[in-house]
Amino acid sequence: MNTPPSHLAFSSAAEGMVAFHRSELAVILPLYGRMVAAGEWRDYGISCLRDMAVFSVFRRSAEHPLYRIEKHPRLAGRQGQYAVVGMDGRILRRGHDLKTVLRVLERKLIRAVE
Repeated sequence: MNTPPSHLAFSSAAEGMVAFHRSELAVILPLYGRMVAAGEWRDYGISCLRDMAVFSVFRRSAEHPLYRIEKHPRLAGRQGQYAVVGMDGRILRRGHDLKTVLRVLERKLIRAVE
């Protein structure tokens, strides 16, 4: 029995999975860095699934995620492929443009200055 080389087995297993593109991560990671600097977030996780990709942010790594930034490519023609989901499962913002969708999280950085 011939087995394919390991790099071919990995690529066929990864085929069909949804992932964040480098340009999308270039939008998400600066926000993540600002929130870490503000002490709001401490950890993150990325999940690549068959129908969606998820960037989860945590206050502590042992908790449930505070927010999930989700990418659903099949919704690109309808409500928009990007969504920010709160800890309770509510969709806080959904849309076609990732920067616009992430504005709901950037508001958390704005605080009153005394």
